[in-house]
Amino acid sequence: MGQVKICGLRQAAHVEAAVHAGARFLGFNFFPRSPRCVTAAQAAALMADVPPGVASVGLFVDPDDALLQETLALAPLDMIQLHGHEAPARVSEVKQLTGLPVIKAIGVAAPDDLDALWDYGLVADMLLVDAKPPRDAVLPGGNGLAFDWRLLSGRKMLKPWLLAGGLTAQNVAEAIRLTGAQGVDVSSGVETAPGQKDSDLIRDFIAAADGGT
Repeated sequence: MGQVKICGLRQAAHVEAAVHAGARFLGFNFFPRSPRCVTAAQAAALMADVPPGVASVGLFVDPDDALLQETLALAPLDMIQLHGHEAPARVSEVKQLTGLPVIKAIGVAAPDDLDALWDYGLVADMLLVDAKPPRDAVLPGGNGLAFDWRLLSGRKMLKPWLLAGGLTAQNVAEAIRLTGAQGVDVSSGVETAPGQKDSDLIRDFIAAADGGT
């Protein structure tokens, strides 16, 4: 099975469904403007029964040091995901501050956007290649948008990477085939409404991703 990350988890039943279906990463969103946002205390409770071998990932958007430290004081995250406009130097700072591996999300809409994959690959531990949000978007990700996956066909990456953006159980196998992705990330694609995960959709997505790898 390829690596699957289920992001934006807010309920214990959905954490359990993701773990039992074989998810490798569980994402907890700390961006206040997101319908998937949780507090550090809520995330800690959700993480309590996550078994070894499944990584708990904290999603932050341009966080300051205080937010990172306050969150980690309560929630024992395994990885940090940066989903804002953090420069490569900031990625390095966050790694040093937290002592944790960092996933950096890169928004892609056109060939020119691919240059950032190299720059961030030099400093991040993992990359998340997502659809670039529209200019007027409230959220930097989780918008259910896809990009032209053919842009990534045959591309070499410096670090392990996950594909995100508009993925569902219906298209994830094709997305993996076209991009050669080592893993995939989903949030809105396993929801019935923004922020409302569905256990059956989670299981279906992971099964479909497994079939595509």
